[in-house]
Amino acid sequence: MPRPPCPLPRLGALVVLAWGLSACTSVETRAPEPVPVAAPAPRPAPAPTFAGPVLTSDGTCTGPVPTTASTIEPGIGECDLVRLKGKAPTDVLVGEGRSGREVQVLYTEPGAKELYFFINNRLDRIVK
Repeated sequence: MPRPPCPLPRLGALVVLAWGLSACTSVETRAPEPVPVAAPAPRPAPAPTFAGPVLTSDGTCTGPVPTTASTIEPGIGECDLVRLKGKAPTDVLVGEGRSGREVQVLYTEPGAKELYFFINNRLDRIVK
């Protein structure tokens, strides 16, 4: 009489399968907690820090021209430049930027152009 098949191989395979499936379902899967991020504090608008008369868009000064500057160099005022050049500028662009009042003054002369950049009524740089 033939022997009945041994249930151990089937039972062993069933135990391995149950153990494998239990590993998949025993781990809790949740999304990680969000990390709070602080928003940067808003910057206050810079207050104008210039004094004295300034140029208007037509190249005229808003007040009496100071006579303190003797040469064209960084740090002089807008109206000082016009006084030192001795003539009205070719063009003036007046605007507001991150640093406050920004002015570009253009002088064109035969064969040359000079552009003066002012921030808050102080000469910042010259492009020739």
